Amino acid sequence: MPVAPGRGRKPKPVARKAAAGNPGKRALNKAEPNFGELRNIDAPVWMDGPARDLWELLAPQLCEQRILQMTDVQNLEVYCSAYGRFRLAENEVAMRGLLVTDDHGNLKKNPAATIINEAARQMATFGALLGLDPSSRQRLVGAKPAGDGNPFAALLGA
Repeated sequence: MPVAPGRGRKPKPVARKAAAGNPGKRALNKAEPNFGELRNIDAPVWMDGPARDLWELLAPQLCEQRILQMTDVQNLEVYCSAYGRFRLAENEVAMRGLLVTDDHGNLKKNPAATIINEAARQMATFGALLGLDPSSRQRLVGAKPAGDGNPFAALLGA
């Protein structure tokens, strides 16, 4: 049965395949674009509150692991913004409850509950693109830790 293009697993970046030892033994794409690995990036000036706090926590870690490139900044912005909305909406529900009274005195679902669901969906989507959930993290190969290589190589005379 034919499958629509774009379905299936998303391809790993070449650097991650190479870091993993090219387990598939297929030819690596030498012409893969590199959009500039980021070493450090400040939060956007418009971002504040919980969104900015999350940015300041995540951005240095993503840069340290060499995951964040210039083209990924927007994904991090959306993720942190969604988290900020999530937190604000959660506070609203905590203050007013899941049900609120409308102009006619009828009970209805607090609109903040919808914002919570939408923000959580965005966080799941954009967090996966950045490797921020357990299943996505399994597919990532981070930067190798600095060291002298294999500590047993000296024993073997290498």
